Amino acid sequence: MVKTSSELPASEALQRYSLNGKTMGTRYTALFYAPASIDAAAIQAELQAAVDEVDRQMSTWKPDSDLCRLNAAPEDTWVTVPRALMEVLDTGLAVGRESNGAFDMGVGALVDTWGFGPSARSFAPHDPAPGPQTPAPAGAALDVDTGLRRVRKRRPVKLDLSGIAKGYGVDALARCLDRRGIADYLVGIDGEMRARGAKPAGEAWAVAIEQPVFGRREVAGVIELRDAAIATSGDYRHWVDVGAKRYAHTMDPRTGLPLSNTVAAVTVLTPTCMLADAWATALLVLGERDGIALARDKGIDALFVLRDGAGLREILVPGTLLQ
Repeated sequence: MVKTSSELPASEALQRYSLNGKTMGTRYTALFYAPASIDAAAIQAELQAAVDEVDRQMSTWKPDSDLCRLNAAPEDTWVTVPRALMEVLDTGLAVGRESNGAFDMGVGALVDTWGFGPSARSFAPHDPAPGPQTPAPAGAALDVDTGLRRVRKRRPVKLDLSGIAKGYGVDALARCLDRRGIADYLVGIDGEMRARGAKPAGEAWAVAIEQPVFGRREVAGVIELRDAAIATSGDYRHWVDVGAKRYAHTMDPRTGLPLSNTVAAVTVLTPTCMLADAWATALLVLGERDGIALARDKGIDALFVLRDGAGLREILVPGTLLQ
């Protein structure tokens, strides 16, 4: 039986561990405190296997992924999918309904058109910007049978899980450490993080929030995290310049174009990182008025950073975790 940190003898001091590896075009990290007697190499292998499984199931960049297999399947044909992918699809559809379609997994073709997908399209200086498209909403295009873990497309649709899969990957890292009986940790993939417990002295985990600045990384502030997850969506990390205009990588399913509003970034706190990831995207798409209103209505902890002329302005919406 694996001992949790609270069950360890007083003589068995906790040691700081920092593990990391490659995943989803970036890196995962796991920072935790545990006794020196643990098998760190085995934990590293389990963490890597967990994120590899998520990538293998949900990547649009791997032609043999389960998501790509679903995208390639003909309409009106049931496709059996793994449990993890089923959970992500089911959660994504739920957030889509609750956000009035602002979060939509059915934007895969739109993502490719603007060069953010596996097609890796590039634009010459004088290329015209693509016109608006009308992506099939995932909620209208899919039949989902959670009991039998199968999905059927009712109409042509290309799914993209970039707004939720990374958060699920962070939750998968957390589950690895939970199974090992590790009670105090901070795990993350890029800027999506999830914390449990605290540092040995009782201090909360400190997580930096980025300033939404194009082309460089600056810390805007630090938030203390305990038993919660955090994710940020914004317009400043990935973009494409077409002609004289810059377009962010987040797609607005309502317009069929890249998102264009006053919100530079939204940071969300929720119990799981999958939900934080999806809701950060949804609130970013909804924009200043509707996003703030929905966050307040649903009790979602969210920090909106707005572009205000040449400056930035913050609006904090305290929800159930910050109150």
